[in-house]
Formats: sequence, structure tokens, C-alpha cells
Amino acid sequence: MNLSPRDIIIEPLVTEKTHKAMERGTYTFRVHPLATKADIHNAVEEIFKVKVVKVNTANVKGKPRRMGLHVGRTPGWKKAMVTLAPGQRIQFFEGV
Repeated sequence: MNLSPRDIIIEPLVTEKTHKAMERGTYTFRVHPLATKADIHNAVEEIFKVKVVKVNTANVKGKPRRMGLHVGRTPGWKKAMVTLAPGQRIQFFEGV
């Protein structure tokens, strides 16, 4: 699949848990569901100009929701935890 790096990385995830992981050099992103680990690796290196050591991915299931009698789910999505080489930082996250 031909996705541009900007199509692969949808948005950064900033929560208390991911903020703690940033101190260890691991950054978390919401990514395109069809993106592979190699695609994510190349996209992060190209966009942020850093050296990526490891990429872990997880498919997050949607949560069940109801409106009256109607039962449904929120959409599922894919997240990627990207570990950078020691001493590397992504400046985008530093102000958060």
C-alpha cells in the first residue's frame, strides 16, 4: 500500500501513561490501520528526523455504546509505540 508518511501517522497520543513512557524514550501515536511496523518506522524517521530502534503496535477494539435500545461500538483503531535511540528526542512533544 502506498501511504505517505503524513497519512501513516494520524496523531500523537498524550496521556499520563504515554507521558511517563516519553521519559524512557518511547512515543505513542495513533496510526493508519493498514500501516505495517516498517511503514511506521520509516514515517517517524522521515517526519521527525530521529533514529527509531523499535516499533510495537496494538489494535485497540472499539468500546460498546448504547443509545436507548440500539447497541453499537465506537470504531477500533491502531496505535504504535515507537522507541527511539538513546539520547534522541522528538521536539514536538517537549512543550506538552
